[in-house]
Amino acid sequence: MLLSDKIPAHVGVIMDGNGRWAELRGLPRIEGHRRGAERSREIITAAMEVGIKALTLYAFSLENWQRPKNEVTTLMRLLEIYLRNELNEFIEKGIVFKTIGEIWRLPENIQGLIAEAEARTAGNTGLTLIAALSYGGRNEIIRAVKKLISTGVSPDRITEDLFDSFLDTAGISSPDLIIRTSGERRISNFLLWQGAYSEFYFTDTLWPDFTKEEFFLALHDYQMRERRFGAVPMRAKS
Repeated sequence: MLLSDKIPAHVGVIMDGNGRWAELRGLPRIEGHRRGAERSREIITAAMEVGIKALTLYAFSLENWQRPKNEVTTLMRLLEIYLRNELNEFIEKGIVFKTIGEIWRLPENIQGLIAEAEARTAGNTGLTLIAALSYGGRNEIIRAVKKLISTGVSPDRITEDLFDSFLDTAGISSPDLIIRTSGERRISNFLLWQGAYSEFYFTDTLWPDFTKEEFFLALHDYQMRERRFGAVPMRAKS
């Protein structure tokens, strides 16, 4: 059973394993991505159910542009379909939709759909759903540095809080928990600055098989941990 007073405010998810899921079943890789999109709907609903405030899904990394052209094209088509199909659902459920990453690299029709979704959900007050698209953590930090330099601010005025305000995630709290599926034990350039003190949960489950029940197991595992942010444990202070 989850403790209502220890629900993480912000959860990030590295949704890995779609292609392998399909290959293990003798299916085209794109079928794994379709199933992965369906799974994301379930996890978004589960996050809302327990009161998570923000959910960031690592949907398409900068490195993913290096995949075969036909796979990238199909992924963009799936993204277009997803945005068209889900917008009314976002509005109905009060979801605030945001994106992070180099959105300008995406096809123009998808950029338009993103702009529409962000504008039409901006006034909502429910879960903030952040889609990391054409995103890389190092790239985000470099872009933030360039923007900060362009303001002409003096070095002695630069603080962590100021730097935060130049990141794609400005105004969004850092993730308390980051989940990665598929058995990999790395963060793959995801929220490098923001995840400095995040708790991590790794599972061998491939993303299309990552159910609501396992999501809740990850939350339960998080609740059993003692977060210290570099400080001495409370029990050791006496």
